[in-house]
Amino acid sequence: MKLFQVPTSPFARKVMACAIAREIDAQIELVQADPHASPPALLAANPLSKVPALVTEDGLALFDSPVICEYLDSVGEMLPMFPRAGSAARWHALKLQAAADGIMDAAVARRGEQRLPRETARDAVIARHKAAVERTLALLEGEVPGRALDIGSISVACALGYLDFRFAAEPWREAHPRLAAWFAAFAEASAIARTVPRDAG
Repeated sequence: MKLFQVPTSPFARKVMACAIAREIDAQIELVQADPHASPPALLAANPLSKVPALVTEDGLALFDSPVICEYLDSVGEMLPMFPRAGSAARWHALKLQAAADGIMDAAVARRGEQRLPRETARDAVIARHKAAVERTLALLEGEVPGRALDIGSISVACALGYLDFRFAAEPWREAHPRLAAWFAAFAEASAIARTVPRDAG
């Protein structure tokens, strides 16, 4: 398998964390691809020019982290990360994944806006993204994930890790002590510890 990614993407981190949890990460070739430059190889895998994008052993190109993670859940022999179809556990895990993906979407967009020149309209967009993250953190404080390595808990850990990585000056732990305690323990899992983002420059 070939995974187009950038190491600082929280969505690419989520995919790799799932691959590690499934013990299939050695089967994945990592290809760095700047989505802003739209390299031809990435466009061939994802015409949206977004990462992550996965090309399977059969040549099937998949994109969007929930789709890729569900595909990875079909590879290997480890216990599934997606609970049984129709179960309450599955709906809860998918809800947590959606909440975490929303945090990552808003945080990535906010970071992009902050790198541009200041203007009133842009400040309003930044504030909207920040508020969305804060509301979702409040949701997660009241609905802390479990300790199981499933798609919900992995997604939430990657979202919180991205906030630490890109918004360290805005600590979230004090206002969310239950979530902070969960993250401190969950971050020790190999799938999370091995995928901590680091900026190249």
